[in-house]
Amino acid sequence: MLADVLGWVMRREGRKFLKLSEDIDESVIRGANNIGEVSLYIHIPFCRTLCPFCCFNRYLFREDKARQYFKHLKRELDLYLQMGFTFSDFYFGGGTPTILMDELIGFIDYLRAHFDVKRISLETTPREVNKQNIAQLKSAGVNRLSIGVQSFDDGIVKSMGRPFGPSEETKERILLAQGEFDTVNIDLVFNFPGQTIAQFEADVQTFKDMNIDQATFYPLMASPHRKTAMERRFNRVDTSQEKQFYDVILREIYTAGYKASTVWCFSKGERMIDEYIIDFDDYIGIGAGSVSIMGGNFYVNTFSLDRYAMFLSGNRLPIVSWRKLTERENLRYYLLTKLFGTELDAKRFHRRFGASIEKKLGPELRLLNLFGMVTGNENLHVTEKGMYPVSVMMREFFTSLNRLRELYIENQM
Repeated sequence: MLADVLGWVMRREGRKFLKLSEDIDESVIRGANNIGEVSLYIHIPFCRTLCPFCCFNRYLFREDKARQYFKHLKRELDLYLQMGFTFSDFYFGGGTPTILMDELIGFIDYLRAHFDVKRISLETTPREVNKQNIAQLKSAGVNRLSIGVQSFDDGIVKSMGRPFGPSEETKERILLAQGEFDTVNIDLVFNFPGQTIAQFEADVQTFKDMNIDQATFYPLMASPHRKTAMERRFNRVDTSQEKQFYDVILREIYTAGYKASTVWCFSKGERMIDEYIIDFDDYIGIGAGSVSIMGGNFYVNTFSLDRYAMFLSGNRLPIVSWRKLTERENLRYYLLTKLFGTELDAKRFHRRFGASIEKKLGPELRLLNLFGMVTGNENLHVTEKGMYPVSVMMREFFTSLNRLRELYIENQM
């Protein structure tokens, strides 16, 4: 019941991010280069096949389009360099960032030529994991490799429309990477239509048996049209069993010696994660379909490859809409991201907002304490009881963002 209520509240908050203006104030962007540490997300939107449940901006791979895209991606980065931005932590997502390795390695080299690179996290698929790619990524200084497995059950993978497998081959590829990077992560999905608790328990056990550094467990977060399409192809998208799936994570992972890096990500010891929204209060996203949060402002890049090329050819940032968050929206977004990361540093909060969390978010804090979701005075820590409600809140927020992605993809905005 509590999770449902909090999910409803966050669904309402998330919808506010859809109320955007197309009248871009670039002076706000240029004035944000002194806000402190900012991470950089880099979107590579090309895949060899398009998974039917994925809501991110992606296109079928064409080499000529991809090579042109990397050229424009560097130009977008140059524009931020010219404005005085600097970065040290980088996160490559997609799409499939490893789809054109020479361009990817060249872009990483470009980053190292312009920044003091500390950490690089990069996503890929099982199909892209081989000895040659691993050697190149390791040589380029990639710290964290995240492999989108989703499930080790061949039947589930087939029903997802993913051309990977069989599972034994997937395991072999993962083990090629294990130990070669500071962190190897696998993504696993739970509560997928038709997936049983037993099948998910088997996935969790496989992760543990393989002794992999880290796993990130994602609930299904389908946008409205994607949900309808999935229900036509699979089964009804239903959240009524979602807590039972999450209870498996709590029982087999959370209480079994793994560190909760987020409410979805669990690690053996201290590991790098790819949730830049947690490690950094502000981040910039570059590439077609990226979003940014800077100084309480929310920016959206064009999702269209053609418009992206047009903007960058004219030496213009490819931002097509934005929203200045109200103070309340900004505070609640901050609270959500820190709860998602399982802890909130009170001193860091005070530095950012100029007052204590009790003064700025008193009602929210009292509610969290009332229901036993957090503990602590100086710093807040999410309790075991609070893990699932926070998961639901984040799922609803990301689902709202997926609605935005769906709108922009369909209208090529």
